[in-house]
Amino acid sequence: MTYVSALVVLTLAFPWAGAAAARRLADRLPPRPACWTLVGAAVLLAAGTVAALVGLLHVPFLASLEHVSPARVLEAWPAAVPLACAAGAVLAVQSVLLLRRRIRHRSLLRRAWLAVDEGTGDGDLVVVAGTDVDAFALPGHRGRPGRVVVTSGMVRSLRAGEREVLLAHERAHLAGRHHVLSAAVDLVTVVHPAIRSLREALVFHLERWADEEAAAVVGDRRVAAAAIARAALAGSAHGRATGYPLLSATSGPVPR
Repeated sequence: MTYVSALVVLTLAFPWAGAAAARRLADRLPPRPACWTLVGAAVLLAAGTVAALVGLLHVPFLASLEHVSPARVLEAWPAAVPLACAAGAVLAVQSVLLLRRRIRHRSLLRRAWLAVDEGTGDGDLVVVAGTDVDAFALPGHRGRPGRVVVTSGMVRSLRAGEREVLLAHERAHLAGRHHVLSAAVDLVTVVHPAIRSLREALVFHLERWADEEAAAVVGDRRVAAAAIARAALAGSAHGRATGYPLLSATSGPVPR
């Protein structure tokens, strides 16, 4: 059973190398394929880890199907039962963490929509009164379509042309359903700690994607860059509102 132990260790350790390779590849790709590469890698690495844990958990069960006694299993592979118990415990913890994170996502979305109900706007744009400086893409909820939410503080911080860039940026988040990609990777981070680095990389490349879309809309990359920088600086100077964090104009790796 030595080769089985080696295979298990390799399967559980592989996500570290896989995540590093995915990040390197994403840095060499345009924004859209970079995002899909990171999401695909995160899901596959999580699935491989869960499969390895399920396999470990079922070793004693599979042995019983073959009418192999527990004593014989332990004789051939002394770590079989302890590893099966550990795998079962890890799977249980992962399930609880996954459920808690999903509930947190729903709660955050619900609270964001409650805050938006106090705003005013037209079409997909909602302006929320207040001194906070923020803007974010709010995904649809319970049959209500997504909205671009901008605080009045952010509106005052930008010039007219820069507001156009900001709105195009947030609309790109909604049109590309970036919240789905963000949520998928955020959920599977509970499976293996190596996947957390893919979540951070995804935030960067989603912002790249939205920036490129905004630049295409206004037709001027320099104006787009200036508007994005001004929005981020305004947000950092005045403090961020509590919005939908992964899709906010005032968060993320803007300097990079």
